[in-house]
Amino acid sequence: MTLLRWHHSNRAVLTETLPEAIVLLPIGATEQHGPHLATGTDWMLAQAVTEQAATLAHERVSRPLVLAPALPYGASDHHLPFGGTLSLSPETLLGLLLDLTRSLAACGGKRLVIVNGHGGNVGICATAASAAANRYAVSVAHLDYWRLARDLGDTPAPGHAGVFETALMLAQDESFVADRAPRQEPPANPAVDDVTLHDADSWRRIDGYTDHPEHADAATGRVWFDQLATALGDRLITLAEAL
Repeated sequence: MTLLRWHHSNRAVLTETLPEAIVLLPIGATEQHGPHLATGTDWMLAQAVTEQAATLAHERVSRPLVLAPALPYGASDHHLPFGGTLSLSPETLLGLLLDLTRSLAACGGKRLVIVNGHGGNVGICATAASAAANRYAVSVAHLDYWRLARDLGDTPAPGHAGVFETALMLAQDESFVADRAPRQEPPANPAVDDVTLHDADSWRRIDGYTDHPEHADAATGRVWFDQLATALGDRLITLAEAL
């Protein structure tokens, strides 16, 4: 089947393709990732895994795939105190996703998959998907790419600028990863079983990043990335029948 990049295609091609296609929208954030990782980590990883998944799946999927430009901004207000962060308010991000889905519907598109790469976007993406599906004649799926990870052992996924993300970025381009000094065990934030606790000071207590990025390596990152892209590609094949 066809694989198109929205921004490389003209209106005639998109008008013809969109009614039967699945549009893929990677979204992440531009925010501080500790003292060692590039601020574009979240959106660059979301874009990379989506592109690789589409490349792997497009010859086996029953519908055309259209890659939309990645959204490089997300809901990141909790990282503003550290610097290096460009954040949208939750309300703005919700409106942005609704507007993009409205635009897709106006262009004849009927199917959208949001591939999220930032923890702060999770609830907003889910809300946007539900609201957009009710407002417009578009079926919307939302997934957080890191939830497809398997065989990570004790590595937290996604964490934030910890082993998981650092290994994936090393596998993509080592120039995006600065030196990582050995780290003392970061203090544990308060936790209650089966409860999501939001605490404004939680990021300050751990200096804005989690676990031990100094333990990450590129070889492991390549294995994880390939697993993620393969799993996402498999999901796209299934979604092509479901949407």
